Amino acid sequence: MAHDLIIRNGTVHDGTGAAAVEADIAIDGDRVTAIGDLADATAESEIDATGLAVTPGFVDLHTHMDAQIGWDPFMTSSSWHGVTTVLMGNCGVTFAPVAPDNRSYLAEMMESVEDIPREAILDGIPWDWETFPEYLDSVERMGPALNVVGMVGHCAVRYHVMGERSLSETQEPTPDELGQMRDIAAESVAGGAVGYSTSRLLGHRVPDGRCVPGTFSSIDEYLAIADGMNDAGGGLFQAVLDFDTKAGHEFELLKAMADRAGDVLFSSGVGTSTSGNDMRVVEMWDRFLTETRMAAGRISGICMTRPSGMLMGLHQVPPIAGKAWGALMALPSHAERVAALKDPSTRADLLAEGEAKGLWYDANHVYPMGAEARPDYNIDAPRSVAAHAAAAGVSPAAWVIDRLIESDGQELFNVWFFNRHTEALAEFLQIDGIIPGLGDAGAHAGQICDADATTHYLSYWMRDRGAVSLEDAVHHLTQKPADVLGLVDRGTLDVGGFADINVFDPATVDFAYPEYVHDFPNGKGRLRVQSTGYAATLVNGQVVTAQGEHTGSRPGRVIRDFQRG
Repeated sequence: MAHDLIIRNGTVHDGTGAAAVEADIAIDGDRVTAIGDLADATAESEIDATGLAVTPGFVDLHTHMDAQIGWDPFMTSSSWHGVTTVLMGNCGVTFAPVAPDNRSYLAEMMESVEDIPREAILDGIPWDWETFPEYLDSVERMGPALNVVGMVGHCAVRYHVMGERSLSETQEPTPDELGQMRDIAAESVAGGAVGYSTSRLLGHRVPDGRCVPGTFSSIDEYLAIADGMNDAGGGLFQAVLDFDTKAGHEFELLKAMADRAGDVLFSSGVGTSTSGNDMRVVEMWDRFLTETRMAAGRISGICMTRPSGMLMGLHQVPPIAGKAWGALMALPSHAERVAALKDPSTRADLLAEGEAKGLWYDANHVYPMGAEARPDYNIDAPRSVAAHAAAAGVSPAAWVIDRLIESDGQELFNVWFFNRHTEALAEFLQIDGIIPGLGDAGAHAGQICDADATTHYLSYWMRDRGAVSLEDAVHHLTQKPADVLGLVDRGTLDVGGFADINVFDPATVDFAYPEYVHDFPNGKGRLRVQSTGYAATLVNGQVVTAQGEHTGSRPGRVIRDFQRG
Protein backbone atom coordinates (compact mmCIF):
# COMPACT_ATOMS: atom_id res chain seq x y z
CA MET A 1 0.00 0.00 0.00
CA ALA A 2 1.27 3.48 -0.86
CA HIS A 3 1.01 6.09 1.90
CA ASP A 4 1.41 9.84 1.87
CA LEU A 5 4.33 9.71 4.33
CA ILE A 6 6.25 7.11 6.30
CA ILE A 7 8.51 7.86 9.25
CA ARG A 8 10.92 4.93 9.24
CA ASN A 9 13.10 3.22 11.83
CA GLY A 10 12.24 5.50 14.72
CA THR A 11 12.06 4.78 18.43
CA VAL A 12 8.38 5.41 19.06
CA HIS A 13 7.25 6.88 22.37
CA ASP A 14 3.46 6.83 22.23
CA GLY A 15 2.88 9.51 24.90
CA THR A 16 1.37 7.23 27.53
CA GLY A 17 4.64 6.68 29.37
CA ALA A 18 4.89 3.10 28.11
CA ALA A 19 8.23 1.68 27.02
CA ALA A 20 9.33 2.80 23.57
CA VAL A 21 9.25 0.44 20.57
CA GLU A 22 11.11 0.40 17.28
CA ALA A 23 8.55 0.99 14.55
CA ASP A 24 7.58 2.79 11.36
CA ILE A 25 4.65 5.18 11.22
CA ALA A 26 2.47 5.71 8.16
CA ILE A 27 0.47 8.90 7.63
CA ASP A 28 -2.32 9.52 5.17
CA GLY A 29 -3.95 12.92 5.08
CA ASP A 30 -4.03 14.22 8.64
CA ARG A 31 -4.11 10.83 10.38
CA VAL A 32 -1.80 8.05 11.47
CA THR A 33 -2.84 4.97 9.48
CA ALA A 34 -0.30 2.33 10.52
CA ILE A 35 2.35 1.72 13.19
CA GLY A 36 4.74 -1.24 12.98
CA ASP A 37 7.02 -2.90 10.46
CA LEU A 38 6.23 -1.17 7.18
CA ALA A 39 9.24 -2.40 5.23
CA ASP A 40 7.03 -3.54 2.36
CA ALA A 41 5.01 -0.31 2.22
CA THR A 42 5.81 2.68 0.03
CA ALA A 43 5.11 6.38 0.40
CA GLU A 44 5.26 9.61 -1.56
CA SER A 45 7.78 10.92 0.99
CA GLU A 46 9.75 9.48 3.89
CA ILE A 47 11.55 10.64 7.00
CA ASP A 48 14.50 8.56 8.19
CA ALA A 49 14.21 8.48 11.99
CA THR A 50 17.05 6.04 12.62
CA GLY A 51 18.43 6.74 16.09
CA LEU A 52 15.74 9.35 16.75
CA ALA A 53 12.74 9.54 19.06
CA VAL A 54 9.30 9.75 17.45
CA THR A 55 6.68 11.22 19.77
CA PRO A 56 3.32 12.96 19.75
CA GLY A 57 3.50 16.71 19.28
CA PHE A 58 3.82 18.76 22.45
CA VAL A 59 0.84 20.63 23.91
CA ASP A 60 1.56 24.05 25.45
CA LEU A 61 -1.06 25.02 28.03
CA HIS A 62 0.04 28.61 28.65
CA THR A 63 0.58 30.95 25.73
CA HIS A 64 -0.49 34.45 24.75
CA MET A 65 -0.30 34.01 20.98
CA ASP A 66 -3.67 35.77 20.68
CA ALA A 67 -2.12 38.76 18.89
CA GLN A 68 1.14 37.41 17.43
CA ILE A 69 -0.69 34.78 15.41
CA GLY A 70 -1.98 37.66 13.25
CA TRP A 71 1.48 38.66 11.94
CA ASP A 72 3.44 35.49 12.68
CA PRO A 73 1.31 32.50 11.63
CA PHE A 74 4.38 30.25 12.11
CA MET A 75 3.99 31.02 15.82
CA THR A 76 7.65 31.32 16.73
CA SER A 77 9.31 30.53 19.06
CA SER A 78 6.86 27.71 19.95
CA SER A 79 7.08 26.00 16.58
CA TRP A 80 10.85 25.56 17.01
CA HIS A 81 10.33 23.56 20.19
CA GLY A 82 8.10 20.69 19.16
CA VAL A 83 4.83 22.38 20.09
CA THR A 84 1.95 21.38 17.83
CA THR A 85 -1.02 22.69 19.86
CA VAL A 86 -1.18 25.90 21.91
CA LEU A 87 -3.73 27.12 24.43
CA MET A 88 -4.39 30.86 24.03
CA GLY A 89 -6.51 33.26 26.06
CA ASN A 90 -4.78 32.70 29.41
CA CYS A 91 -4.85 35.08 32.39
CA GLY A 92 -8.23 36.61 31.55
CA VAL A 93 -6.89 38.89 28.80
CA THR A 94 -8.46 38.20 25.41
CA PHE A 95 -9.65 40.23 22.44
CA ALA A 96 -13.25 39.02 22.60
CA PRO A 97 -15.98 39.69 23.33
CA VAL A 98 -15.48 43.26 22.17
CA ALA A 99 -17.62 46.14 20.96
CA PRO A 100 -15.93 48.13 18.16
CA ASP A 101 -15.39 51.11 20.47
CA ASN A 102 -13.54 48.93 23.00
CA ARG A 103 -10.89 47.44 20.73
CA SER A 104 -8.24 49.98 21.64
CA TYR A 105 -8.85 49.47 25.35
CA LEU A 106 -8.45 45.69 25.10
CA ALA A 107 -5.21 46.24 23.16
CA GLU A 108 -3.96 48.65 25.83
CA MET A 109 -4.86 46.17 28.57
CA MET A 110 -3.01 43.37 26.79
CA GLU A 111 0.04 45.62 26.43
CA SER A 112 -0.07 46.60 30.09
CA VAL A 113 -0.43 43.02 31.35
CA GLU A 114 1.53 41.01 28.78
CA ASP A 115 4.00 43.50 27.20
CA ILE A 116 2.66 43.03 23.68
CA PRO A 117 2.86 46.44 21.96
CA ARG A 118 -0.52 48.14 21.55
CA GLU A 119 0.28 49.41 18.06
CA ALA A 120 1.29 45.94 16.93
CA ILE A 121 -1.99 44.54 18.25
CA LEU A 122 -4.16 47.19 16.61
CA ASP A 123 -2.32 47.04 13.28
CA GLY A 124 -1.44 43.35 13.21
CA ILE A 125 -4.80 41.61 13.63
CA PRO A 126 -7.98 42.18 11.60
CA TRP A 127 -10.47 42.90 14.41
CA ASP A 128 -13.26 41.42 12.30
CA TRP A 129 -15.19 39.97 15.24
CA GLU A 130 -17.27 40.90 18.27
CA THR A 131 -18.08 37.56 19.93
CA PHE A 132 -15.54 34.97 20.99
CA PRO A 133 -16.73 32.36 18.46
CA GLU A 134 -16.28 35.01 15.75
CA TYR A 135 -12.72 35.59 17.03
CA LEU A 136 -11.99 31.86 16.63
CA ASP A 137 -13.37 32.05 13.08
CA SER A 138 -10.92 34.88 12.38
CA VAL A 139 -7.98 32.92 13.81
CA GLU A 140 -8.84 30.04 11.51
CA ARG A 141 -8.76 32.41 8.53
CA MET A 142 -5.26 33.51 9.60
CA GLY A 143 -3.98 30.05 8.68
CA PRO A 144 -1.82 29.16 11.70
CA ALA A 145 0.98 26.63 11.44
CA LEU A 146 0.04 25.06 14.77
CA ASN A 147 -3.26 23.95 16.26
CA VAL A 148 -5.00 26.54 18.41
CA VAL A 149 -7.26 26.11 21.43
CA GLY A 150 -8.86 29.26 22.82
CA MET A 151 -10.33 30.45 26.11
CA VAL A 152 -12.55 33.48 26.62
CA GLY A 153 -11.13 35.94 29.15
CA HIS A 154 -12.77 37.33 32.26
CA CYS A 155 -11.23 40.78 31.72
CA ALA A 156 -12.85 41.14 28.31
CA VAL A 157 -16.19 39.67 29.43
CA ARG A 158 -16.48 41.80 32.57
CA TYR A 159 -15.49 45.00 30.74
CA HIS A 160 -17.90 44.19 27.89
CA VAL A 161 -20.78 43.82 30.35
CA MET A 162 -19.97 46.30 33.13
CA GLY A 163 -17.80 48.94 31.45
CA GLU A 164 -15.82 51.11 33.87
CA ARG A 165 -17.56 49.50 36.86
CA SER A 166 -15.77 46.26 35.99
CA LEU A 167 -12.53 47.80 37.33
CA SER A 168 -13.93 48.59 40.75
CA GLU A 169 -12.53 46.71 43.76
CA THR A 170 -15.92 46.74 45.48
CA GLN A 171 -18.75 46.85 42.95
CA GLU A 172 -20.38 43.52 42.15
CA PRO A 173 -22.29 42.84 38.93
CA THR A 174 -26.05 43.26 39.12
CA PRO A 175 -28.16 40.11 38.71
CA ASP A 176 -28.77 41.11 35.09
CA GLU A 177 -25.04 41.65 34.45
CA LEU A 178 -24.20 38.34 36.08
CA GLY A 179 -26.72 36.70 33.77
CA GLN A 180 -25.06 38.35 30.78
CA MET A 181 -21.66 37.02 31.84
CA ARG A 182 -23.10 33.55 32.27
CA ASP A 183 -24.65 33.78 28.79
CA ILE A 184 -21.36 34.92 27.22
CA ALA A 185 -19.53 32.01 28.87
CA ALA A 186 -22.14 29.63 27.46
CA GLU A 187 -22.02 31.23 24.00
CA SER A 188 -18.23 31.08 23.93
CA VAL A 189 -17.99 27.42 24.97
CA ALA A 190 -20.79 26.42 22.61
CA GLY A 191 -18.91 28.23 19.83
CA GLY A 192 -15.57 26.49 20.41
CA ALA A 193 -13.87 27.93 23.49
CA VAL A 194 -12.36 25.26 25.71
CA GLY A 195 -13.15 27.36 28.75
CA TYR A 196 -12.82 30.59 30.66
CA SER A 197 -9.72 32.30 32.11
CA THR A 198 -9.17 34.86 34.84
CA SER A 199 -6.40 36.84 36.51
CA ARG A 200 -6.33 37.70 40.20
CA LEU A 201 -2.69 38.80 40.30
CA LEU A 202 -2.33 42.23 41.85
CA GLY A 203 0.50 42.95 39.41
CA HIS A 204 -1.78 42.63 36.38
CA ARG A 205 -2.96 46.19 35.84
CA VAL A 206 -4.53 48.39 33.19
CA PRO A 207 -2.60 51.45 31.97
CA ASP A 208 -3.99 53.80 34.65
CA GLY A 209 -2.72 51.52 37.40
CA ARG A 210 -5.95 49.83 38.47
CA CYS A 211 -6.09 46.05 38.67
CA VAL A 212 -7.61 44.30 35.65
CA PRO A 213 -11.33 43.46 35.64
CA GLY A 214 -12.04 40.36 37.68
CA THR A 215 -9.14 40.69 40.11
CA PHE A 216 -11.49 41.05 43.07
CA SER A 217 -14.50 39.11 41.79
CA SER A 218 -16.41 37.01 44.30
CA ILE A 219 -16.57 33.24 44.20
CA ASP A 220 -20.27 33.55 43.41
CA GLU A 221 -19.39 35.37 40.18
CA TYR A 222 -17.07 32.55 39.14
CA LEU A 223 -19.70 29.94 40.00
CA ALA A 224 -22.18 31.70 37.71
CA ILE A 225 -19.59 31.59 34.93
CA ALA A 226 -19.05 27.87 35.61
CA ASP A 227 -22.80 27.40 35.28
CA GLY A 228 -22.66 29.14 31.91
CA MET A 229 -19.95 26.77 30.71
CA ASN A 230 -21.98 23.84 32.03
CA ASP A 231 -25.00 25.10 30.09
CA ALA A 232 -22.91 24.54 26.93
CA GLY A 233 -21.55 21.14 27.94
CA GLY A 234 -18.76 22.11 30.33
CA GLY A 235 -15.42 23.84 30.10
CA LEU A 236 -12.03 24.45 31.65
CA PHE A 237 -11.45 27.18 34.24
CA GLN A 238 -7.94 28.69 34.06
CA ALA A 239 -6.57 31.07 36.67
CA VAL A 240 -3.51 32.98 37.80
CA LEU A 241 -4.05 33.68 41.48
CA ASP A 242 -3.08 35.95 44.36
CA PHE A 243 -1.36 33.47 46.66
CA ASP A 244 0.76 36.27 48.15
CA THR A 245 -1.98 38.21 49.99
CA LYS A 246 -5.01 35.89 50.15
CA ALA A 247 -3.86 32.32 49.68
CA GLY A 248 -6.70 30.85 51.75
CA HIS A 249 -9.36 32.47 49.57
CA GLU A 250 -7.62 31.36 46.37
CA PHE A 251 -7.47 27.75 47.51
CA GLU A 252 -11.19 27.91 48.28
CA LEU A 253 -11.87 29.36 44.83
CA LEU A 254 -9.94 26.55 43.16
CA LYS A 255 -11.82 23.90 45.13
CA ALA A 256 -15.18 25.56 44.44
CA MET A 257 -14.50 25.74 40.70
CA ALA A 258 -13.20 22.17 40.59
CA ASP A 259 -16.47 21.12 42.21
CA ARG A 260 -18.71 23.25 39.95
CA ALA A 261 -16.78 23.30 36.65
CA GLY A 262 -15.00 19.95 36.97
CA ASP A 263 -11.82 20.99 35.15
CA VAL A 264 -9.39 23.56 36.60
CA LEU A 265 -5.93 24.68 35.49
CA PHE A 266 -3.85 27.19 37.44
CA SER A 267 -0.34 28.62 37.50
CA SER A 268 1.88 27.23 40.23
CA GLY A 269 5.50 26.94 41.32
CA VAL A 270 7.88 26.34 44.20
CA GLY A 271 7.76 29.89 45.48
CA THR A 272 10.12 32.82 46.01
CA SER A 273 11.75 31.74 49.26
CA THR A 274 15.33 30.51 49.07
CA SER A 275 15.43 29.00 52.55
CA GLY A 276 13.40 26.60 54.64
CA ASN A 277 12.14 23.07 54.04
CA ASP A 278 12.11 22.57 50.27
CA MET A 279 10.10 19.36 50.40
CA ARG A 280 7.37 20.96 52.50
CA VAL A 281 6.40 23.04 49.46
CA VAL A 282 6.22 19.94 47.27
CA GLU A 283 4.24 17.95 49.84
CA MET A 284 1.75 20.79 50.37
CA TRP A 285 0.97 21.12 46.68
CA ASP A 286 0.82 17.36 46.14
CA ARG A 287 -1.62 16.99 49.03
CA PHE A 288 -3.82 19.88 47.86
CA LEU A 289 -4.06 18.56 44.31
CA THR A 290 -4.72 15.00 45.41
CA GLU A 291 -7.38 15.94 47.94
CA THR A 292 -9.13 18.36 45.57
CA ARG A 293 -9.24 15.76 42.82
CA MET A 294 -10.75 13.22 45.19
CA ALA A 295 -13.31 15.58 46.73
CA ALA A 296 -14.22 17.90 43.84
CA GLY A 297 -13.04 17.58 40.26
CA ARG A 298 -10.00 17.41 38.04
CA ILE A 299 -7.46 20.10 38.85
CA SER A 300 -3.97 20.60 37.42
CA GLY A 301 -1.17 23.05 38.03
CA ILE A 302 1.28 24.23 35.41
CA CYS A 303 4.82 25.23 36.32
CA MET A 304 7.77 26.80 34.50
CA THR A 305 10.74 24.45 34.21
CA ARG A 306 13.29 26.92 35.68
CA PRO A 307 13.53 30.14 37.70
CA SER A 308 12.41 33.06 35.59
CA GLY A 309 10.90 36.51 35.47
CA MET A 310 12.71 39.01 33.25
CA LEU A 311 15.94 39.32 31.26
CA MET A 312 18.15 42.38 31.79
CA GLY A 313 20.67 43.54 29.23
CA LEU A 314 21.21 46.11 26.52
CA HIS A 315 18.24 45.12 24.35
CA GLN A 316 15.11 46.32 26.13
CA VAL A 317 15.31 46.00 29.91
CA PRO A 318 18.49 47.69 31.27
CA PRO A 319 19.99 46.54 34.59
CA ILE A 320 19.76 49.99 36.16
CA ALA A 321 16.92 52.52 36.11
CA GLY A 322 18.05 56.11 35.89
CA LYS A 323 18.72 59.12 33.66
CA ALA A 324 22.14 58.01 32.36
CA TRP A 325 20.94 54.49 31.63
CA GLY A 326 17.79 55.87 30.04
CA ALA A 327 19.93 57.94 27.68
CA LEU A 328 22.00 54.86 26.81
CA MET A 329 18.91 52.80 26.01
CA ALA A 330 17.52 55.67 23.90
CA LEU A 331 20.33 55.13 21.40
CA PRO A 332 18.69 53.62 18.31
CA SER A 333 20.85 50.52 17.85
CA HIS A 334 22.40 47.85 20.00
CA ALA A 335 25.80 48.53 18.45
CA GLU A 336 25.62 52.19 19.46
CA ARG A 337 24.76 51.23 23.04
CA VAL A 338 27.73 48.87 23.22
CA ALA A 339 30.05 51.54 21.80
CA ALA A 340 28.78 54.08 24.33
CA LEU A 341 29.20 51.62 27.19
CA LYS A 342 32.83 51.07 26.19
CA ASP A 343 33.54 54.81 26.17
CA PRO A 344 35.37 55.56 29.47
CA SER A 345 33.44 58.76 30.13
CA THR A 346 30.03 57.21 29.49
CA ARG A 347 30.97 54.13 31.48
CA ALA A 348 31.90 56.32 34.42
CA ASP A 349 28.52 58.06 34.35
CA LEU A 350 26.66 54.75 34.07
CA LEU A 351 28.71 53.24 36.90
CA ALA A 352 28.17 56.24 39.17
CA GLU A 353 24.42 56.03 38.65
CA GLY A 354 24.47 52.27 39.16
CA GLU A 355 26.41 52.49 42.40
CA ALA A 356 24.11 55.22 43.68
CA LYS A 357 20.87 53.48 42.76
CA GLY A 358 21.81 49.80 42.58
CA LEU A 359 20.28 47.38 40.09
CA TRP A 360 16.57 47.95 39.66
CA TYR A 361 16.02 44.49 41.20
CA ASP A 362 17.76 42.89 44.18
CA ALA A 363 21.13 41.64 42.88
CA ASN A 364 20.76 38.59 45.14
CA HIS A 365 18.03 37.41 42.77
CA VAL A 366 19.68 38.30 39.46
CA TYR A 367 21.77 35.64 37.71
CA PRO A 368 24.22 35.92 34.78
CA MET A 369 23.41 33.70 31.81
CA GLY A 370 26.91 33.74 30.34
CA ALA A 371 27.73 34.34 26.70
CA GLU A 372 27.98 30.76 25.41
CA ALA A 373 25.65 29.34 22.76
CA ARG A 374 23.66 27.60 25.50
CA PRO A 375 22.50 29.97 28.25
CA ASP A 376 23.21 29.11 31.88
CA TYR A 377 19.99 29.18 33.89
CA ASN A 378 21.90 28.57 37.15
CA ILE A 379 19.70 25.80 38.52
CA ASP A 380 22.67 23.80 39.79
CA ALA A 381 24.48 25.63 42.61
CA PRO A 382 23.10 29.04 41.58
CA ARG A 383 25.40 32.04 42.04
CA SER A 384 23.83 35.48 41.84
CA VAL A 385 25.22 38.76 40.55
CA ALA A 386 25.53 39.86 44.17
CA ALA A 387 27.67 36.83 44.99
CA HIS A 388 29.89 37.29 41.93
CA ALA A 389 30.35 41.00 42.67
CA ALA A 390 31.22 40.33 46.31
CA ALA A 391 33.81 37.74 45.29
CA ALA A 392 35.35 40.24 42.86
CA GLY A 393 35.31 43.05 45.42
CA VAL A 394 33.19 45.36 43.25
CA SER A 395 29.63 46.63 43.22
CA PRO A 396 26.92 44.66 41.39
CA ALA A 397 26.66 47.56 38.91
CA ALA A 398 30.38 47.45 38.13
CA TRP A 399 30.33 43.68 37.73
CA VAL A 400 27.36 43.78 35.32
CA ILE A 401 28.88 46.61 33.28
CA ASP A 402 32.16 44.74 32.89
CA ARG A 403 30.33 41.57 31.83
CA LEU A 404 28.35 43.51 29.24
CA ILE A 405 31.57 45.00 27.84
CA GLU A 406 33.29 41.60 27.75
CA SER A 407 30.38 40.07 25.82
CA ASP A 408 29.93 43.01 23.42
CA GLY A 409 26.56 43.61 25.02
CA GLN A 410 25.23 40.14 24.32
CA GLU A 411 25.00 38.69 27.84
CA LEU A 412 21.61 38.64 29.52
CA PHE A 413 20.88 38.52 33.25
CA ASN A 414 17.94 36.48 34.51
CA VAL A 415 15.80 38.14 37.18
CA TRP A 416 14.26 35.46 39.37
CA PHE A 417 10.71 36.51 40.16
CA PHE A 418 9.59 32.93 40.84
CA ASN A 419 10.78 29.32 41.24
CA ARG A 420 13.75 30.34 43.40
CA HIS A 421 13.46 27.06 45.32
CA THR A 422 15.65 25.28 42.77
CA GLU A 423 16.35 22.27 45.01
CA ALA A 424 12.63 21.47 45.18
CA LEU A 425 11.88 22.11 41.51
CA ALA A 426 12.79 18.64 40.23
CA GLU A 427 10.41 16.96 42.67
CA PHE A 428 7.70 19.56 42.12
CA LEU A 429 7.70 18.94 38.36
CA GLN A 430 7.09 15.23 38.99
CA ILE A 431 3.89 15.72 41.04
CA ASP A 432 1.10 13.88 39.25
CA GLY A 433 -1.10 16.98 39.05
CA ILE A 434 1.68 19.28 37.76
CA ILE A 435 2.47 19.85 34.09
CA PRO A 436 5.80 21.37 32.97
CA GLY A 437 5.41 24.46 30.81
CA LEU A 438 4.15 27.98 31.60
CA GLY A 439 6.44 29.54 29.00
CA ASP A 440 4.08 32.48 28.28
CA ALA A 441 4.89 32.26 24.56
CA GLY A 442 3.83 35.43 22.78
CA ALA A 443 3.78 37.54 25.95
CA HIS A 444 6.32 39.80 27.70
CA ALA A 445 7.84 39.90 24.26
CA GLY A 446 10.89 42.06 24.94
CA GLN A 447 11.28 41.11 28.58
CA ILE A 448 11.56 37.31 28.67
CA CYS A 449 11.40 34.31 26.36
CA ASP A 450 10.54 30.99 27.99
CA ALA A 451 8.83 29.49 24.94
CA ASP A 452 11.58 26.85 24.96
CA ALA A 453 10.17 25.24 28.13
CA THR A 454 9.46 21.95 26.33
CA THR A 455 13.02 21.70 25.04
CA HIS A 456 14.47 22.80 28.37
CA TYR A 457 12.50 20.04 30.13
CA LEU A 458 13.87 17.43 27.73
CA SER A 459 17.46 18.63 27.59
CA TYR A 460 18.00 19.73 31.18
CA TRP A 461 15.67 17.71 33.41
CA MET A 462 15.58 14.54 31.31
CA ARG A 463 19.07 14.31 29.79
CA ASP A 464 21.36 16.45 31.96
CA ARG A 465 19.86 15.78 35.37
CA GLY A 466 18.21 12.40 34.80
CA ALA A 467 15.30 13.58 36.95
CA VAL A 468 12.76 11.99 34.61
CA SER A 469 12.90 9.23 32.01
CA LEU A 470 12.41 10.02 28.35
CA GLU A 471 9.15 8.03 28.34
CA ASP A 472 7.78 10.01 31.27
CA ALA A 473 9.06 13.34 29.95
CA VAL A 474 7.23 12.76 26.66
CA HIS A 475 4.10 11.77 28.60
CA HIS A 476 4.27 15.01 30.61
CA LEU A 477 4.51 17.10 27.42
CA THR A 478 1.88 15.25 25.38
CA GLN A 479 -0.88 13.10 26.85
CA LYS A 480 -1.06 14.88 30.22
CA PRO A 481 -1.72 18.38 28.83
CA ALA A 482 -3.89 16.97 26.03
CA ASP A 483 -6.09 15.33 28.65
CA VAL A 484 -6.39 18.61 30.57
CA LEU A 485 -7.87 20.21 27.45
CA GLY A 486 -9.91 17.15 26.54
CA LEU A 487 -8.30 16.91 23.11
CA VAL A 488 -9.81 14.21 20.92
CA ASP A 489 -7.40 11.90 19.06
CA ARG A 490 -4.38 13.99 20.03
CA GLY A 491 -1.69 13.64 22.66
CA THR A 492 -0.77 10.01 21.92
CA LEU A 493 0.43 8.12 18.86
CA ASP A 494 -2.36 5.75 17.82
CA VAL A 495 -3.67 4.44 14.53
CA GLY A 496 -6.55 6.74 13.63
CA GLY A 497 -5.23 9.65 15.66
CA PHE A 498 -4.20 13.00 14.24
CA ALA A 499 -0.63 13.06 12.95
CA ASP A 500 0.82 15.69 15.28
CA ILE A 501 4.33 14.27 15.61
CA ASN A 502 7.87 15.18 16.64
CA VAL A 503 11.06 13.52 15.44
CA PHE A 504 14.09 14.52 17.52
CA ASP A 505 17.42 13.34 18.87
CA PRO A 506 17.27 12.97 22.68
CA ALA A 507 21.07 13.17 22.81
CA THR A 508 21.31 16.58 21.13
CA VAL A 509 17.94 18.31 21.53
CA ASP A 510 18.69 21.67 23.13
CA PHE A 511 17.65 25.29 23.58
CA ALA A 512 19.58 28.28 22.27
CA TYR A 513 20.45 31.68 23.72
CA PRO A 514 17.57 34.18 23.51
CA GLU A 515 18.08 36.68 20.70
CA TYR A 516 16.47 40.08 20.24
CA VAL A 517 14.88 40.77 16.85
CA HIS A 518 12.73 43.51 15.35
CA ASP A 519 10.04 41.50 13.57
CA PHE A 520 6.84 42.78 15.17
CA PRO A 521 4.60 45.23 13.27
CA ASN A 522 6.01 48.77 13.17
CA GLY A 523 9.50 47.41 13.82
CA LYS A 524 8.89 46.63 17.48
CA GLY A 525 11.35 44.25 19.08
CA ARG A 526 11.05 40.97 20.95
CA LEU A 527 13.11 38.08 22.27
CA ARG A 528 12.95 34.71 20.56
CA VAL A 529 14.76 31.42 21.11
CA GLN A 530 15.59 28.66 18.65
CA SER A 531 16.51 25.02 19.16
CA THR A 532 18.68 22.18 17.92
CA GLY A 533 18.02 18.47 17.63
CA TYR A 534 14.54 18.51 16.09
CA ALA A 535 14.58 16.67 12.76
CA ALA A 536 10.91 17.34 12.02
CA THR A 537 7.65 18.52 13.53
CA LEU A 538 4.38 17.54 11.86
CA VAL A 539 0.97 19.11 12.40
CA ASN A 540 -2.08 17.33 11.00
CA GLY A 541 0.18 15.18 8.81
CA GLN A 542 2.21 18.01 7.27
CA VAL A 543 5.83 18.84 8.06
CA VAL A 544 5.91 22.30 9.63
CA THR A 545 9.60 22.41 10.53
CA ALA A 546 12.49 20.33 9.19
CA GLN A 547 15.90 20.58 10.88
CA GLY A 548 14.70 23.70 12.66
CA GLU A 549 13.57 25.54 9.53
CA HIS A 550 9.97 26.30 8.61
CA THR A 551 8.74 24.53 5.49
CA GLY A 552 6.06 27.11 4.71
CA SER A 553 3.22 24.73 5.58
CA ARG A 554 0.48 26.14 7.79
CA PRO A 555 -1.83 23.19 8.48
CA GLY A 556 -2.91 24.17 12.00
CA ARG A 557 -6.56 24.21 12.99
CA VAL A 558 -8.72 25.90 15.57
CA ILE A 559 -9.82 22.97 17.72
CA ARG A 560 -13.38 23.37 18.98
CA ASP A 561 -14.49 19.89 20.04
CA PHE A 562 -13.37 18.52 23.38
CA GLN A 563 -13.92 15.44 25.50
CA ARG A 564 -15.32 16.73 28.77
CA GLY A 565 -15.33 14.69 31.97
